[in-house]
Amino acid sequence: MSSPSTVDERRRDGADGFIPRTVPLGRRLRRGAAPWLLLAPGLIVLGVLLLWPMLRVLNLSLQDYELRNLLRGDTDYVGLDNYVQVLTDPFLWKTVLPNTVGFALVCVVLTMIVGTVVALFLNSLGTLWRSLSTTAIMVAWAVPALTGTYIFVWLFDAQSGLVISTLDGLGLMEAGSYNWFTNRWTFYGIATLNVVYHGFPFIAVTMLAGLMTVPREHYEAAAMDGATAWGRFWNVTVPTLRPIIAVCVILSTIWDFKVFVQIYLMPGGDGTTRSVMNLGVWSYTQSFAQGEYGMGSTIAVLLTALLLVISVIYIRTLMKEEEL
Repeated sequence: MSSPSTVDERRRDGADGFIPRTVPLGRRLRRGAAPWLLLAPGLIVLGVLLLWPMLRVLNLSLQDYELRNLLRGDTDYVGLDNYVQVLTDPFLWKTVLPNTVGFALVCVVLTMIVGTVVALFLNSLGTLWRSLSTTAIMVAWAVPALTGTYIFVWLFDAQSGLVISTLDGLGLMEAGSYNWFTNRWTFYGIATLNVVYHGFPFIAVTMLAGLMTVPREHYEAAAMDGATAWGRFWNVTVPTLRPIIAVCVILSTIWDFKVFVQIYLMPGGDGTTRSVMNLGVWSYTQSFAQGEYGMGSTIAVLLTALLLVISVIYIRTLMKEEEL
């Protein structure tokens, strides 16, 4: 039997008996505001560190803003002229965009493949060896991109690098006969090795965490049904880890599309060899080498927009697959 206080807070309906009384608007507003008050400190920090710089870059992209404007403190708004100039530049479509998109896609695919294979290997090890191996591969992830890039530059040095020295010792190629960094394809091949080497540990550890949550009974049931190792992976592992795979792909896409250090620090990657430029390096050189901050900001905005479009398309595709 309901207490009088409970009955007082309800009203009678002729068909359905007692139903809850409508909550006052003031109480609903207070309840709705409580989560936002808890999130407010973090949102304020994000707004200051992320949102304001983004708005500043967007504002600069609408201006013909060069070094003289920076010194004088004046502005020269040109509307969408910078965007028209960039989007009609053949250099964007023939060199920069193919370099950016092609390089990123190859890096994402290879990083996911290598990371997943390593995660499967680690999952098959005992606790001790798994811990030691995980620690070892995390060293590669802990190495700064700057240090890792210089290591790869040394490995492929045309005169005394480890690769050319080995090939010279085997009689396949004479030292100093070929510069790996002047050719567009070999340049990005080296950059790909660098990015995949630096990125696969994160994928491996993240996938390993997901693999350890998959019940072994699922694999045993699949094996009893005659599923091969590939069948167990594709029909048991992949569906279970789909959310983790989605997060890893999105993060890898964002990281690999905006790669800068691994390109800029390689010989010729600072803009002296225009055939190896990507969007990040192009934006940087336009801003700080040419002093055209408005044009550099425009390229940065286009890169951000490209990342948003790719991320939205990928997320919508995943959502449609879940609905099916």
